[in-house]
Amino acid sequence: MEADDFLHFLQLEKRYSPHTIAGYKTDLKQFEAYLKDTFSVSLLHAGSQQIRNWLSGLMGARLSAKSINRKISSLNSFYHYLEAEGKIEANPMAKVSPPKIPRKLPAYVSQTSMQTLIDEFDFSHDFKGIRDKLILEMFYCTGIRLAELTGLRHGDIELSRATIRVTGKGNRERIVPMVEELKETYLQYLEEKKRIIGNDTSGYVFVTDKGKKVYPKFVYRVVNFYLSTNTTVSKRSPHVLRHSFATHMLNNGADINAIKDILGHTSLSATEVYTHNTVEKIKSVYKQAHPKA
Repeated sequence: MEADDFLHFLQLEKRYSPHTIAGYKTDLKQFEAYLKDTFSVSLLHAGSQQIRNWLSGLMGARLSAKSINRKISSLNSFYHYLEAEGKIEANPMAKVSPPKIPRKLPAYVSQTSMQTLIDEFDFSHDFKGIRDKLILEMFYCTGIRLAELTGLRHGDIELSRATIRVTGKGNRERIVPMVEELKETYLQYLEEKKRIIGNDTSGYVFVTDKGKKVYPKFVYRVVNFYLSTNTTVSKRSPHVLRHSFATHMLNNGADINAIKDILGHTSLSATEVYTHNTVEKIKSVYKQAHPKA
């Protein structure tokens, strides 16, 4: 019961996305099942040691630190909610510490490869080709997330100011600049979309060949296909284009706080991971150029 109330709270009050709420639900159900099978207690009566035992078991099962930290975040939010509602006297998560996650450098496509792909690839001049090119440019020129791209509406784009209103995590809005090249491709797309689809009542920018709103797997396949034509990166996802955008911006002298705002990060630490790519680039140049390296 408490878990259901909490999930409704996330949906109605916090306005979390269905995907995020589904993750919380899964985590709570798994922990609830563990408590019932191992200790015969409910979520409401769980203690710190029982939580630590569960997490220890997950580590023993080789669950990644990132996945475990997500479950910790779910429990943190849940028990904080219960405490605020007066349903428990003390938060059992207060004595639970998350495992450290080894920081991985974000995979990205080289600047030369991205320029070659966008400027020299022979995209078809029909609706499909222009739409696919716009998808790639939108990711690379703005750094938006996959969910942000699929939810983008024509009303979010203000051509006169060359800006895009992006709705990110937690329904937070931000304004992202629209470079001239992206604007030109968008105008071409608008013209071709109207010719093929007609009056689009949905208002979504990106649609399939049949006029339906694009979905994540559709966009992923588009990005994967084009990145496979001229790059050697193992990961060819939309998020790699977001990483490429941030890395190239930083390498070309952009202020890290500006990159943070464009990406929609709430914390600078999330953006600072891209500085590591810059450091690795400096090391590489140093090793190649210095006579003592």
